[in-house]
Amino acid sequence: MLRIRGLHAYYGQIEALKGVDIDVRAGEITCLIGSNGAGKSTLLKSISGMIQRSGSVVLEDKHELIDKPSTAIAKLAVVHVPEGRHVFPGLTVEQNLEVGTISWHGFFGRQPYKTEMESVFKLFPRLQERRWQLGWSLSGGEQQMLAIGRGLMARPKILLLDEPSMGLAPVIIDDLFTRIVEINKLGIPILLVEQNARLAFEISHHAYVIEQGRVILSGDAKEVGRNPRVIQAYLGKLAQKRN
Repeated sequence: MLRIRGLHAYYGQIEALKGVDIDVRAGEITCLIGSNGAGKSTLLKSISGMIQRSGSVVLEDKHELIDKPSTAIAKLAVVHVPEGRHVFPGLTVEQNLEVGTISWHGFFGRQPYKTEMESVFKLFPRLQERRWQLGWSLSGGEQQMLAIGRGLMARPKILLLDEPSMGLAPVIIDDLFTRIVEINKLGIPILLVEQNARLAFEISHHAYVIEQGRVILSGDAKEVGRNPRVIQAYLGKLAQKRN
C-alpha cells in the first residue's frame, strides 16, 4: 500500500530523518514507536508533503509522492490526522466533518456525502449527539473523535494517525483504540504514531522503532513488543516483570 525507501527529511539545515525504510501493508495497522524528537511526527509530515524531504514514498505501487505538494497528496486520499487534533473551534461538529470532504467534494461541490457522515456517526455516536455544538465546546476525547471523523470523511486510502491518545484519560484512550481497530476492519490501512507503546503493540500488525531519525528495529508488532530493549525503553518496569 505504502512503500517508503531512503526517506530523508529536513528542517532547514537539520536532517531529521536519515534514510528511513518503512512498509505499510494493505489492510494492516503499522505502528511507529520512539521517544520525543526521534522523528515520528516528522515521518508523517514527510509522507503528507508538509516539509522538505527526499527519497521515495510510493502509494499503491503507482503514485510517487515525494515530489507532489500536500494538496495533491490529499487528493490521492492519503489522510493525515495531526497531533493535537486541530479541529476548527468556531465550526460545528457537522461543519468540521464537512471540511474533510474538500479533497474530493470541492469547496462548493454538489456531490452528496450523507453516506460518509452516517458512517462517522455510527462509529462515533457521541459526535452525532454533539453535531450542532461548536468545536471549542467539546471535550478532548470528543475533539479527537472529531479529528479522526474528519479524516474518514476524506475517503482515505490510508490513514496517518499522530499521537491520538495524547492528553486523554485512560478510559477514553481504550475506547478510542477500539474505534481505531474498527476503522482498520473497514479495510483502511493505518500508520499509527503513538507514545502509548503498550496499546500500539496490542492493536498493530507490524511495528517500527525509530531513534534519532533512523529505524533501529522492525517486525511483527507482538514480537517487537517482547524485545528486551523495547521493554526497557518504552514499556516500563511493570512490563519487565510480566516478561
